Amino acid sequence: MSNQSVQTVGTSGDKLKVVLAVVAAIAGVVGFFYLAGQPTLVRASALVVGLLISVGIAYTSATGRDFINFSKEAVRETKKVVWPTRKEATQITLIVFAFVVVMAMFLWGTDKLLEFLLYDLILGWKN
Repeated sequence: MSNQSVQTVGTSGDKLKVVLAVVAAIAGVVGFFYLAGQPTLVRASALVVGLLISVGIAYTSATGRDFINFSKEAVRETKKVVWPTRKEATQITLIVFAFVVVMAMFLWGTDKLLEFLLYDLILGWKN
């Protein structure tokens, strides 16, 4: 178990900024649905503007900046991933399929053996 304390939003100003950011995001979504009779461009603009305002407000808080830095770090880490080639992916897939077939046969055989032992030998219920 970790002994690290959980970081929460520090000041009341940061809390207010986070609440305002959430309200702005919700307002954008509500605006998108409220403008149902309008052209799609107007509806999408309401959503995008609400989300951009939300991101802008959130970025001014310490929590928002921490989240942005975390997101950047996550993107940087995903760029370090070495993806398998097509040949490697095909080989791994075939190995997995072969393992599944072998396991299926093993489990079927085990089931039939237990069925024979239990029903035919122990209980005497011949099929």
